[in-house]
Amino acid sequence: MSTPVWITATPPATHGELHIGHLAGPYVAADVLTRYLRAEGEPVRFTTGTADHASSVEVRALRHNRKPEEVAEGYRAAITADWLRSGVEFDHIVRPRRDKGYARWVQELFSRLYAQGVIAPRTRLLPYCEPCERWLHGAHVTGSCPHCGATSDGGMCHECARPNDGGDLISPRCSLCDTPAQAKRCRRLYVPLEPFRETLAEYWAEAGLPPRLAALCESLVEDGLPDIAVGHPADWGLPVPVEGFPEHRIDGCFEAAAMHLFGYDTKGPLPRRTIHFCGFGHAFCHAVLLPVLLLAQDVKLPQEFNVNESYIVEEGVREGNVWALDLLTEYGSDTLRRHVLQARPTGRRTVFQRDRLAAARLELDENWNSWLARLFASVREECDGLAPQAMPGGTGWEILERRLHRGVDDLREAYGPDAFDPRRAVAVLDEMVRSVADFGHVNAHERCRPSNSCRHLPSLAAQLAVASALSAWSRPVMPEGADRLASALQVAPGRPVDWSALIAPLPGTRLAPPSGPVYGF
Repeated sequence: MSTPVWITATPPATHGELHIGHLAGPYVAADVLTRYLRAEGEPVRFTTGTADHASSVEVRALRHNRKPEEVAEGYRAAITADWLRSGVEFDHIVRPRRDKGYARWVQELFSRLYAQGVIAPRTRLLPYCEPCERWLHGAHVTGSCPHCGATSDGGMCHECARPNDGGDLISPRCSLCDTPAQAKRCRRLYVPLEPFRETLAEYWAEAGLPPRLAALCESLVEDGLPDIAVGHPADWGLPVPVEGFPEHRIDGCFEAAAMHLFGYDTKGPLPRRTIHFCGFGHAFCHAVLLPVLLLAQDVKLPQEFNVNESYIVEEGVREGNVWALDLLTEYGSDTLRRHVLQARPTGRRTVFQRDRLAAARLELDENWNSWLARLFASVREECDGLAPQAMPGGTGWEILERRLHRGVDDLREAYGPDAFDPRRAVAVLDEMVRSVADFGHVNAHERCRPSNSCRHLPSLAAQLAVASALSAWSRPVMPEGADRLASALQVAPGRPVDWSALIAPLPGTRLAPPSGPVYGF
């Protein structure tokens, strides 16, 4: 077997449940690409993890008088269940507090990098809260980003994706008690990035970064690559395995980058292609820190980046109305997946509007499901529920075939990694369904012609061929409905997205349509 394509998605912090913005970001899109490549026969390794040691987990625990491990475990279970309900299927989800050998592996990597001089001590200013008697790092501190002025936690600004050192935040305050923080000198461990200037610049040039990410990386080089803190004085997280830092914990961004390497053993055969899905606010870990960890070990991977912007909840929408679990329960995975792909924030922010989610369900009901319901009803009434003894045909079939052929080419381009555009894929699928539905309406009148009672059967066979193809062509977007349709037609699920899928069930095959809608519910 050839070496796989490695696809990653950002490990979410386990301080809360998934909301619709997470699904609209890296997860559903990465799953679409994975499903398409697998249907093509490509070996794929699809991985992520859960950021259980993120500082935000400890902050939530402190606010609710709970233990951080309880918070992390509870939300980790909820997040993985939501992935499963939404049809996002990973090959490996790294569980930092459960995977055997994980902690030792990360600490050994940290120790090797320290021994190589990649990690070095520095003494810098760090916010400190006197009332809480706590050093403030990550989610423990909030202030204004020194680069863009947006509200930011310590360590990373999710608005401009540039790192800060905590001590350079403007007007820092304690996230727990809201007391203005004091800046105190603190000795921590850092990864100085400047020694990697030339290799990173070469790496970014070869990677073909998206424009906004390229602008970030070029500005980092122009301003002078910073030193990145990879350890903090803290109570939560993996202990720093370096003498002289007994109460320090490994930084969450470092661990998130290392987590990807744990999920894919880089000591074995290297992937021939690596594609990272992440939000722009997390791009620094993927595009800067992860390559440094690899380059420091003389590992150079061909890496690409699929970066999304933020998916914002519109004003007036209550937070409880956007949780993935609630929306999946109300709308189902097919509707929610096609909606977040249509609304995917590529290149610009988009706003969640519930009426557009309702419109996605309406599209499935009024076009997809209504056409399939008419088709199955006609087969039941005219052919006793069996695939007709006829070749695909009917008025306009040759024109529809040509349109579908062009549509398959568009679909393959939209699904493929070189021009990945799931929004385009949804639009092409909708156009295919509208076209075949029109074809079905036009040819339904053949039953009324007294000259030949079987003139309508070729059009039924043609529509069954299109339905069979759609069970393959739509599966990357809506796997639940696609597999339901394949089962109804007695055809194999998960076939390639190509012209060969356009073939009707064998004549005489007894169809088994579901009692409810095929797509969604």
